[in-house]
Amino acid sequence: MNLETITFKNNTLSIIDQQKLPEHFTYWALSDIDDVEKSIKNLHVRGAPAIGIVAAYGLYIHAAQLHQQKQLTDEAFMRGADRLKNVRPTAINLQWAVKQMVNVYQSLRRSGDEKLLSALKKQASSIHKDDKQRCNSIGDYGKNLIHDGFSILTHCNAGILATGGMGTALAPVYKAAEENKSIHVYVDETRPVGQGARLTYWELAQNGVDATLITDNMAASLMQQKKIDLVLVGADRVVKNGDVANKIGTYALAVLAHYHQIPFYVCAPLSTFDNATEKGDEIIIEMRDGREILNHWNINSKLQYKTYNPAFDITPNNLISGIVTEEGIKFNHSNHLNI
Repeated sequence: MNLETITFKNNTLSIIDQQKLPEHFTYWALSDIDDVEKSIKNLHVRGAPAIGIVAAYGLYIHAAQLHQQKQLTDEAFMRGADRLKNVRPTAINLQWAVKQMVNVYQSLRRSGDEKLLSALKKQASSIHKDDKQRCNSIGDYGKNLIHDGFSILTHCNAGILATGGMGTALAPVYKAAEENKSIHVYVDETRPVGQGARLTYWELAQNGVDATLITDNMAASLMQQKKIDLVLVGADRVVKNGDVANKIGTYALAVLAHYHQIPFYVCAPLSTFDNATEKGDEIIIEMRDGREILNHWNINSKLQYKTYNPAFDITPNNLISGIVTEEGIKFNHSNHLNI
């Protein structure tokens, strides 16, 4: 577990550039709010907890630079906060982290810039450290779902690369591996961007976890052959009734798992819970550029293919066995989670 997706040392924010994996392992130093916004928008950093952490550090850097330019005003800071919280609308952690930073700013704005900047830096670091602890606890609770000899199916990337710690959906896997359980992970490639193929398989290999890469349309066949014992996925938002927004393709896996009577668990910290939204159909789904689909097949955009490219889908609560959080496993009761 020696990977650090996000580092903040000597006032320098760096991320593993996930657009260059798995061929090239490099860090990108984000020098200003423009870099932070670009890194989140273009998936150089992704995963709900990770983009929240990066946004928090980004707002501190933004405030520090505004101070150096003698332009640290309420309007300038809030303009930066609005930019970042709206970069990716589905992942609630991004809005949650920005709100934490805004709360600090508003409570200390009249206390002087030095005190304010110190508090903003401390808050960003706290969000980062807190996520590490949350991931660790999710792993501790989730590992009990994994028995010796299990084959686990996962989708997208919900591991170290998606968080400030050991991950959400992959945290139980890593914890089970630490206990020397014999496990195997089937990794969905996760089209069109390939977070499973490019990131999850690479990450598992880096940590010595046995894995097999499959295309997204192979999951049903594996389930039919009884080769999947458990499905673990992450989440970008969990609403009040327990519906979950996660990477496109998650809903299909939940339907398949339900049909084949395979446990389907979502792993997410409580910072991903949105109790202000009642049901999944109220969640704004991010639509991405169709070139992500075309580029996978080297199709020239001049051919004018029509595309449909939602980044996420909604899995209804009745298809979810439970949600693994840092406070334990939450189950649905009468369309409301026991939180």
